[in-house]
Amino acid sequence: MKTAAGSTLITNGTLVDGTGQPAIQDAAVQVTDGRITYAGPAADCPQTDARTLDAAGGTIMPGLVEAHYHATYFNVAELTDLDIKYPVEYVSLIASVNCQLALECGYTSARSGGCLFNCDYWLREAIENDLILGPRLSTSGREICSAGGLMDWNPGFRKIGMEGLVFIINGVEDARAAVRELV
Repeated sequence: MKTAAGSTLITNGTLVDGTGQPAIQDAAVQVTDGRITYAGPAADCPQTDARTLDAAGGTIMPGLVEAHYHATYFNVAELTDLDIKYPVEYVSLIASVNCQLALECGYTSARSGGCLFNCDYWLREAIENDLILGPRLSTSGREICSAGGLMDWNPGFRKIGMEGLVFIINGVEDARAAVRELV
């Protein structure tokens, strides 16, 4: 998401600031040009002509950070559901819905744990250009795994399609080539 210009005042909520201090009832948080300029009791908030958001008695808190996020995962019941069951076009649409859901659940930042066909990179671009809603993403692209490792679970006949998901490597030269392709 692009940083919004102007001021927004969030009111009518309980502020949990994440510092360990007691929660503040009837709090206000003012954000100006993407920066928090006030957080505390609403009665002490400087007067402003900011756009107002009513927290409707809910909790106002810092955004959550997800350290291992797979936007493309959904309805996983078995290993084959993870990445190659559906075409990348469908998975990309589901991933955009998952990004919006993560944001709505309070996650404002997420680090991708790997994603087929670099979908996470393109999700980040779409979020940053306001095409879809979602948290700030730190992306990794395709995964890198040694032969016989975590992502090398498919028998040979199931590896069709895996080339868009993971680099299976053997040794230093394969690792170097995979990293160079990603960056």
